[in-house]
Amino acid sequence: MADSVRLIDPNKIRANPENPRLIFREEDLLSLEKSIEAQGILVPLTVYEDGSYFVILDGERRWRCARKLALGSVPAHIQNKPDLLQNIMMMFAIHQARSDWDPLPTALKLEQLSAVLEKRYGYIPTESQLAAAASLDRGEVRRYRRILDLPNRFKKELMEELEKPRSSQVLTVDHVLEAVRGANSMVKRDVIDGDQEAKLAESLVDKFRRSVLKSTVEPRLLPKMARAVERGDLTRRRARNAVDKLISDPGYTVAQAYRDTVEAADFEHGSVQLVERLALRLEDSAGVAQIGDELRTALSRLQKVIRALLNSDRA
Repeated sequence: MADSVRLIDPNKIRANPENPRLIFREEDLLSLEKSIEAQGILVPLTVYEDGSYFVILDGERRWRCARKLALGSVPAHIQNKPDLLQNIMMMFAIHQARSDWDPLPTALKLEQLSAVLEKRYGYIPTESQLAAAASLDRGEVRRYRRILDLPNRFKKELMEELEKPRSSQVLTVDHVLEAVRGANSMVKRDVIDGDQEAKLAESLVDKFRRSVLKSTVEPRLLPKMARAVERGDLTRRRARNAVDKLISDPGYTVAQAYRDTVEAADFEHGSVQLVERLALRLEDSAGVAQIGDELRTALSRLQKVIRALLNSDRA
């Protein structure tokens, strides 16, 4: 019976409980529904038989459209029933070609896959083993694990956000990941404590929610502030005051906090490193008999820039 094709009543088909895709938005199904209404289902579903019903391995969107259109039958490839581990792995293999699946539900299913693997083989799968089982690369597995490590309140809100039409969604997984990572960087360098970390992350997420923060990566300025404290270019007191303002002032942005505290010092620190590297390179090339016209022109321009900077500093 494996891999045969049959016409099946959509009402005898069930969704796969192991599908990482939990959200099916009406606006996303509309164009597919119109295509099926005009041409029928051109690509058969893939299902397995489970008692008196069939369970979907691939084609849930087509099945949903077929039910909405009240079709009497749909074409389907019939596969042998997989066990739980095979089922989850097959769903992830399908996911490999589906870039539109939402990351949070996928992360939750990856967590289940890890637990099933551990139960079967008696050890926690490594990152590489989990990546292979889920048809993902290791970078994707790390990203999904970071999503799983988010506080539950954020995961709950993100799931609620996914229920909205895409045009109405404001908060994304990347917003929350960057906010949490930015707040954590201040704790790692002992700028703030754990209580302030939670408040700062919540404040940043709220500012993304209200579009006060518009760039997803703006919280990455917080690690720069933390490193400036570590170098001694910024006092802890001043950095903590900036964090307090980020928490208490609903309109204060991370970019403003960065400018108010460490932008000039961070620019100077980075410039010193670049100048020192350039100086070493030029010193190493001092024995070269002659330099080319292109390098001579570049050095002449650099000389003018340096002279102008030094003269403006004296003024």
